[in-house]
Amino acid sequence: MSLIALIIASPSLAQTAEPAGAAAQAAPAPTPTGNDTVGSEIIVTAPRAIQGAVQTSSAPVVELDEQQVQSYGASSIQDLISQLAPEIGSGRGRGGRPVFLVNGQRISNFREIFRYPPEAIKRLEILPEEVALKYGFPPDQRVINFILKDNFRSLSAEVDYGRATQGGGAKSELQASQLAINGKSRLNASIDYKHTSPITEAERDVVQTPGSVPTLASDPNPADFRSLAAKDSTLEVDFTSTNGLGKDGADGQFTINTQVIHEDTLNLSGLDLVTLTSPDSSSARRAIDAKPLTRQTLTDTYSLGSTFNKNLGGYQFTTTLDSSYTSTDSRIDRSRTLDDPAVQALVDAAQAGTLAINGDLPNVPRLGFDRAQNRAYDVALKSTLIGNPFELPAGEADVTLNAGYDWSRNESTDTRRLAGDNALIRGDLSAGANIGIPIASRRNDVLSAIGDLTFNLSGGFDYLSDFGTLGNWTGGLVWKPSKSLTLQGAYIERETAPGLSQLGGPSLISYNVPVYDFRTGQTVLVTQTSGGNPNLLPEHQRDFKLSANYDLPFLDRANILVEYYHNRSNNVTASFPLLTPAIEAAFPDRVTRDTNGQLLAIDARPVTFAETRSDRIRYGFNLFGKVGKPSPEEQSGGGRGRFGRLMSAARPAGESNGQQQSGSRPGFDPQRFAQLREQFCATPTGQVPDLSALPQQMQDRLKGADGKPDPAKIAAMRTRFCSADAAQRFDPERFAALRKVLCQDPGKKPDLSTLPPGLQARLKGPDGKVDPAKLKQLESRICAAPGQGNSGSGEQQQAARGSDNGSRSSGGRGNRGFSRGNGQGRWSLSFYHTINLDNSILVAPGGPTLDLMNGDATGSSGGVARQQFELDAGLFYKGIGTRISGNYSTGTTVQASGVPGSSDLHFGGLATFNLRLFVALDQQKWLVGDNPGFLNHARLSLHVNNIFDAYQKVTDANGVVPISYQPALLDPYGRFVKIEFRKLF
Repeated sequence: MSLIALIIASPSLAQTAEPAGAAAQAAPAPTPTGNDTVGSEIIVTAPRAIQGAVQTSSAPVVELDEQQVQSYGASSIQDLISQLAPEIGSGRGRGGRPVFLVNGQRISNFREIFRYPPEAIKRLEILPEEVALKYGFPPDQRVINFILKDNFRSLSAEVDYGRATQGGGAKSELQASQLAINGKSRLNASIDYKHTSPITEAERDVVQTPGSVPTLASDPNPADFRSLAAKDSTLEVDFTSTNGLGKDGADGQFTINTQVIHEDTLNLSGLDLVTLTSPDSSSARRAIDAKPLTRQTLTDTYSLGSTFNKNLGGYQFTTTLDSSYTSTDSRIDRSRTLDDPAVQALVDAAQAGTLAINGDLPNVPRLGFDRAQNRAYDVALKSTLIGNPFELPAGEADVTLNAGYDWSRNESTDTRRLAGDNALIRGDLSAGANIGIPIASRRNDVLSAIGDLTFNLSGGFDYLSDFGTLGNWTGGLVWKPSKSLTLQGAYIERETAPGLSQLGGPSLISYNVPVYDFRTGQTVLVTQTSGGNPNLLPEHQRDFKLSANYDLPFLDRANILVEYYHNRSNNVTASFPLLTPAIEAAFPDRVTRDTNGQLLAIDARPVTFAETRSDRIRYGFNLFGKVGKPSPEEQSGGGRGRFGRLMSAARPAGESNGQQQSGSRPGFDPQRFAQLREQFCATPTGQVPDLSALPQQMQDRLKGADGKPDPAKIAAMRTRFCSADAAQRFDPERFAALRKVLCQDPGKKPDLSTLPPGLQARLKGPDGKVDPAKLKQLESRICAAPGQGNSGSGEQQQAARGSDNGSRSSGGRGNRGFSRGNGQGRWSLSFYHTINLDNSILVAPGGPTLDLMNGDATGSSGGVARQQFELDAGLFYKGIGTRISGNYSTGTTVQASGVPGSSDLHFGGLATFNLRLFVALDQQKWLVGDNPGFLNHARLSLHVNNIFDAYQKVTDANGVVPISYQPALLDPYGRFVKIEFRKLF
């Protein structure tokens, strides 16, 4: 076993080969310090199948290998996550952000990795919400784990340009990013500039609200001065550095990341209008001038984060710091109304006959601007300790302890607010614990008839300086009656507080906001107030979830997922809802009307609902497969990485493409391998051996940047390949026998009596009994190494690598059919269907109940759709890829009060589809021939969002589209086409 293990353990020989067309270049690997020894007979240094995978009893929702990640054609990890929306989406409905991990460890924030190129990913895991508890987070959203390559280097540049097919709204982006990964060290720096041009109502032929258009044709059109999409420019700079501590990172890792963002946004809010009346009572609606009302917002964000990871006596300790400072400065032009003496003078002159109502108007000075400022300071410190403190008959208990402190300060000023400046401060001291207790285990033969069963329990508290103590607890079961089926149930009870911005955001007044008035059935322009509400209450959540995850017995990593969610909450903070008759009756002090019932103003600051209720079912499937045949070089060993190519080089003469000579194990000739070793090691130390007999990839790995053999790399290989006892310890027969004992039947404990005595002794603890941890480590490494002879099927070997009580490395599930760059293409199909069974709101104790699925609504987009569908599919082959995603929601109806003049609103169903086409230019021989030149590692992409230019149609009871629900007001872009050019250097 030992020589095989030595070669696998050597980063310079065993690293996964980058696929064709990838620009990533493997950095030189550090020389390992030594090998783990178990007895004198066998040295075990082979790594686990998927290092960095999350160890959990919960089945993953989705796993993507390196080639599947590339099949998405993403330009960054951030882009990849946006494409995985259906798979990442959670039916819980709490809106939490996914928990991001790197190599199975918590990070301070998404900023650490979001600019990384997808080529740096070795494997990606998406796990259910309950796994978040293991890392000290509430179970609000999925957990996403990125397993990165050990050695990677790239410099990327990207240019994007796109615009709406209806015109306007052009978006351009320039981005450059550099990434270097060398073992436990990572360095990333990036700069990104984005610019968005505005879209006005005139560009989309938006019909104006009655009374908002000048009656004189020569006056400017307010539609030219009202934004549908703002003009925006954003500059972002990111830097992240991760370093191993101690020799070869043995003392842990430390990460620091910084981010600076500057954003400048300009919105147009129309023109100042005035009604002039002549002495003969004729009148004209006039634009005072062609100077638009504007709102310019400058936002600067400075962020700093850090992560410290260290192993403490078998426990994983992680501390993260995430801090930010955001400054928002808005300048809002003051509207010239009748309260302005200069405007009143125009009205008086017209009535006196000294000013012609259809003539030129004198200059009316601007009134300056109001200023709303907000300063937000946030610091979050969180520590977790994860380990297995004790063992039960069914396996090891999994325990997580977490503690943290969050500090926030929100300062706001607004010249329109009479109350003056406002400042809110919150401190949040939190602590909690999570424990996973194995109850039944097939592996340990404890209640094995029922399969694997784990009970999870977590609890914690938050002490908030402005709310007092809030508690939370969660209980759940994970049951695996078979290897392919995982059943899970969880109950979650939690108290949460409103955010500081909801409590103390600066009060902003927006003029001429179009609102549909259900009382009159008309769209009117109102003055709308937004900002914070200091009277909000803490929310009490009670959720229940059931799920089933079944791994399909065909294709690669195919599964079906079914989930049921039951949510109940009291004192729920929400944005001010759609102004239906029921809402106006519940919040009469938020609405201002004149004596004729005309709607004038709305106070749209957040409100508290007494209770919300929802039930939903979400189910879907994920399918993955391959297209085409493996390339000949991969069939002959290239598809198994550099170690596979070494085995290929050691095949007997005449054996190729999977053929073998009678009497030998497939694909390996020990005598040929010994000849290669003897030839390499016969060269005296200090001299360069003849590398021509080695596989080309290995030759390349032993060469330096100048293309010549690198003495340091050769010396590192010699250390492992030519040690004095390497030949004696290399015994494939003994390795095969060991694999048969440990890996053939993962459902039972191995018969250790057949192992060599020395190995048995090394597996025992101080009490003289076999140490389960040592046995599990041995099995993990032995069963992860490339198979020799009959040592169990791939599924059996993977199952043997799982941890006790059925918990397992979710990354290993892709082993069956897994191939690294074997020339085949990839296809995938994910589909999810959500069925909402109930969604209702009790507005206030004793007040009205809103049935959001049967006539009521809280948002301007209508009620809650009963059914929602999500689709994500793609195909990637020979450097050409296509992906299509789609979403469909059924329609809803919002009922009016029934009084004369009121009208229902029907919101039609909406289906949108997005298309992405991309081509790796250097793989297209018809284009570049044998020398791609500048196009080497270059990719051209075409994105078409909303292919069919679909929009939601909203009509009243007469089938008429209300002015405030014109398509352009709902979606000013419609179909959007973008071209992207990306190159890796």
